[in-house]
Amino acid sequence: MTLRLSVDLSDSDLEYYRARLLDARRRCAQREESELVSATRKLLEQLRGTGLSEAVQSRLDALGDLASMLEDQEWAPEGEDRERIVAAMSYFANPTDVIPDNLPGLGYLDDALVAELVVRELRHDLDAYRDFCRHRAQQEQRGFKKQVKREDWLAAKRRQLFMRMRRRREGRRRRGSTLSPTPSILQYR
Repeated sequence: MTLRLSVDLSDSDLEYYRARLLDARRRCAQREESELVSATRKLLEQLRGTGLSEAVQSRLDALGDLASMLEDQEWAPEGEDRERIVAAMSYFANPTDVIPDNLPGLGYLDDALVAELVVRELRHDLDAYRDFCRHRAQQEQRGFKKQVKREDWLAAKRRQLFMRMRRRREGRRRRGSTLSPTPSILQYR
């Protein structure tokens, strides 16, 4: 038997999670970015094969792409783009959760909820990164043209995707899109 739950989050609910994310970012402020990524990857590895529901597991799996974005030297987001991802990683690298992880059946619901909020907020970043990875793989399969250096075509594609990502994010902000929480839950300054 499967039980389906639907959750509606009010503005005050979103404010609560925004405060938890901000608190996690403050507590992790002195930690190196690589530590945050490593802790998030460790959490994901620990959860594999533990019998989590598909709904929870799929939301947490998306965090792996965020970690990859920070580690990928050829993607290399900078400034605000990078800090938004680091802010998200802080919550998952922090052992203190809203719901203690050791509660059977419920322990990772808060992680899944925050992962869903973060992935919605960073969806343009994730789309751009996934497109970049596909483009890189396709170009590598085709082989390199001698007159174009690998670094040059990757840099051109990266610039194009970063511009698209920022344009879409800004458009969402102007329109007050319902596709992600408004205002932003990721506070990183």
